[in-house]
Amino acid sequence: MKLKHTIIALTAPFLMNAQEYMTPEIMWTLKKIGVSVVSPEQSSLIYKVSQTDLKTEKSKSENYFLNIGNGQASKMDLGKKSLIQWDKNGLYAQEGDIIYLSKDAGKTWSEFYTIGEADNIVISPDGQKVAFSKQVQVETVYGREKYKDTPNSTAQIYTDLNHRHWDYFNEGKYNHVFVVNKSESVDKAKDLLEGKAWDSPQRPFGGAEDFVWSPDSSKLLYVTKALSGKEYAKSTNTDIFAYDLKSGTVKNLSEGMMGYDVAPKFSPDGNFLSWQSMARDGYEADKNDIIIMNWKTGAKTNLTKNWDESLTGDVFWTQDSKKIYFTTAFRGTKQLFSLDPKTSKISQITKGNFDVNEIVAQNKNSLLVTRTDMNRNADLFSVNLKDGQMTQVSDVNRETYAKLKPAKTELKMVKTTDGKEMGVWFVYPPNFDSNKKYPTLLYCQGGPQSALTQYFSTRWNPGLMAANGYIVVAPNRRGMPGWGTKWNEQISKDWGGQVMQDYLAAADYAKTLNYVDGDRMGAVGASYGGYSVFMLAGIHQNRFKTFIAHDGLFDMNSWALTTEELWFANWDLGSPFEQPKPKAYTEFNPMTYIDNWNKPIMIIQGGLDFRVPYEQGQEAFQAAQLKGLKSKFLYFPNENHWVLHPHNGLVWQREFFEWLKETL
Repeated sequence: MKLKHTIIALTAPFLMNAQEYMTPEIMWTLKKIGVSVVSPEQSSLIYKVSQTDLKTEKSKSENYFLNIGNGQASKMDLGKKSLIQWDKNGLYAQEGDIIYLSKDAGKTWSEFYTIGEADNIVISPDGQKVAFSKQVQVETVYGREKYKDTPNSTAQIYTDLNHRHWDYFNEGKYNHVFVVNKSESVDKAKDLLEGKAWDSPQRPFGGAEDFVWSPDSSKLLYVTKALSGKEYAKSTNTDIFAYDLKSGTVKNLSEGMMGYDVAPKFSPDGNFLSWQSMARDGYEADKNDIIIMNWKTGAKTNLTKNWDESLTGDVFWTQDSKKIYFTTAFRGTKQLFSLDPKTSKISQITKGNFDVNEIVAQNKNSLLVTRTDMNRNADLFSVNLKDGQMTQVSDVNRETYAKLKPAKTELKMVKTTDGKEMGVWFVYPPNFDSNKKYPTLLYCQGGPQSALTQYFSTRWNPGLMAANGYIVVAPNRRGMPGWGTKWNEQISKDWGGQVMQDYLAAADYAKTLNYVDGDRMGAVGASYGGYSVFMLAGIHQNRFKTFIAHDGLFDMNSWALTTEELWFANWDLGSPFEQPKPKAYTEFNPMTYIDNWNKPIMIIQGGLDFRVPYEQGQEAFQAAQLKGLKSKFLYFPNENHWVLHPHNGLVWQREFFEWLKETL
């Protein structure tokens, strides 16, 4: 007999000597590990461990040298130097205006180049050229610059869209990539985007990964979206360009490929270039494939074309250039996979209730990776490539974790209203007792097409919620990578349709469990998750007792005309000017159901959020107040779509749990 609801896995056994639960203060002061550079033979690396000081909100850090072969790490004093790269020529670092080079792994340093103001420095393989980025004034935006007799004017003048993006207003400055020979002064550097209102690295999140040298140092490859203004705001078509230093010519390597083309990487032997690619312009959550190009012939191959999943993580070439490893969301976790470039065969390497994130280095028959789960921040692990077994290499929070009782996580398969099987994470409080009843939170993921896996975050943290005595129910509803491309795409233009039924199916199933207090269930979420909370507040039919929405979309009509990335609205919702008007602006508009709001609601909003502008939270709060509902508005003037400042984060968490204590 087939069971309707099957349990996939259990994780995080309790520590026998643990005595404490996770708190916001502990979470914010956990140490964070980040790999800075890896030696060219991948036998050693340097990583940084940072920790936030809650009094000052500043981060303190220490550097460590790791011998990958034996796993031994030792502290390393770099002074004020920040590492750039480590290649066959040595270890490069920057301090002030100077680039330094060390031939002995950081023991002694010599001056390499005077760079001045520069970001994202990348030195060529032959050690003779330097690429870097910096902001360049391309357009006149400020009134005081246009009219020299108005020095006190604060006016900003725009004649096109893309005048604001993410959390900043366009000041007429763009990230440009420069190239200079080491034998020349930096003022001789060539601006590869001279006069163009384009960005490389891409804003707001791009970095040095957006440009890479060819193995023979003759070309610099860089990623940019060769569009500006309203055309930029409507398109996702980034391309990979190759600048030939000798001829001064530029070639578009991804010409005719109309979606995102990013993350170029050469195979170690220099014969192939790989990158990540989406096919459709305007669809930011399209299937993400791995493309390789024969560097000599220019022939391109889509290695993952026939694989029914989408790449969501890292791509790594082996040292012999015969295999590619990558990480991606898969069935509610993020796992490591191998890919044969010759046959396109894909094999899963790791399995378990954890996320494999960055692939750091190769050591014979193992890979060094970073790994997280809902209870633990990132640490380094070694993966045996034969059997997928993992050995922990770093444990930067050992003393803290030894005192904490972790939450238990369980992935269950729940039947949806249209007869599908949906993976749903259940996160249980420490010392969970199945004979007791617990208040429960339905967690609504943002994105909308972002994976819900075993991540660890200082923002939305299911482990922290569980540590405060709540069961967390987190559905991998329609629109989540890792469950097939069809499942992922079903959310587009159906935001308020089957997805809402997926949420309600998970909530209804949870209420059948004897340890879930069905009379004390809340719904919480941010971004699309905030939209989901607003929608559920109007259609839940008394399933929920309280709601919390962070940076949620409340009125789709006003949102579509104030958000900055129009490609997202156009693809996922359609235009508000279309006739007949798309359902997103009528039937799937949370504002439509405001008359049905009947439970307490807390609304959180960032003042610098231009993805979901301030007015969305203000409208929802004002509507709740005018309806006489118990409601709270938590406003952060200096936060964007996320909460990044530690003190704001503490207030966020404290208000979050105070609201739940009051209303649930």
